[in-house]
Amino acid sequence: MKKLVTLIPGDGIGPEIVESVKDIFSAAGAPIEWEEINAGQISVDTGGKLIPDELIASLKKNKIGLKGPISTPVGKGFKSINVQLRQLFDLYANLRPCKNIPGLVTKFSNVDLVIVRENTEGLYSGLEYYDERLGIADSIARVTKVGCYQIVKEAFEYAKNNGRKKVTLVHKANILKQAGALFLQAGEEIAKQYPEIQKDEIIIDNMCMQLVVRPEKFDVIVTTNLFGDILSDLCAGLVGGLGIVAGANIGKEASIFEAVHGSAPDIAGKGIANPTAILKSSVMMLEHMGEQAIAKRIDKALDLTLSAKDQCTGDLGGKASTKEFTKNVIKNL
Repeated sequence: MKKLVTLIPGDGIGPEIVESVKDIFSAAGAPIEWEEINAGQISVDTGGKLIPDELIASLKKNKIGLKGPISTPVGKGFKSINVQLRQLFDLYANLRPCKNIPGLVTKFSNVDLVIVRENTEGLYSGLEYYDERLGIADSIARVTKVGCYQIVKEAFEYAKNNGRKKVTLVHKANILKQAGALFLQAGEEIAKQYPEIQKDEIIIDNMCMQLVVRPEKFDVIVTTNLFGDILSDLCAGLVGGLGIVAGANIGKEASIFEAVHGSAPDIAGKGIANPTAILKSSVMMLEHMGEQAIAKRIDKALDLTLSAKDQCTGDLGGKASTKEFTKNVIKNL
């Protein structure tokens, strides 16, 4: 029986790379039926809302979504679509696996880690104030005890369920005393429930240095919203860039999987976009839905394609178009 998934194509290269997922899922026999509803500027132009009511209703019903890259209109007072969706559905955990792909040469060859980022609090809470008289802007990084415990628990559960051995808490408690203490306290208490998993902690600036010197030291990394936003892109750079890593936004009632790169309007419609990131994200989605066998099959076919440079798109050193790349993955299934 097919499972219904909300599909948000996005804009720019979004529709092209989403089409790749649809073709590969069909060829692999994935038991997925798509309910396609868009958001962003396209939605504003046709219906007046950045996030249409029918999209919200679809995600509430289906509880699983796959999202292509979407550009939030700049300079028109719109809040980030990603932030809105995360807060609307309390998608409190952002998961970003970063692992070397065989055949894809980078500066490091031994990276295999996962960023677990708190996704709804901190500096993304939307608590901002501006005093025109004094020319002072305040952005409040609000964290809660519930939020800290929830994200640390998610990291330890991920480690337990995926055979990981260590969880590293990243913080700035030496400066951000109260918020840092709340986060570290959550780590101390949650770690006691998982004696088989090692816990350590590190200050954010030292963490950035350690990641570009010896990334093999790290396994599961859990941190607050802004630090996680920065570290997840840094770690993507260790394994080849944003074009090849997956992203998942996990909540108790719904989850949205997404390409983590931008909409690249400069190459939209040229048929040269690399669909790897959204394909990797769709593999995570299948695993989340309990379809491990098909997920593994697609992931293996994708890695086989990526290991043959002539089968890859231009950003990976090949000459294949988006459609040719997709056909190569299907051939490797």
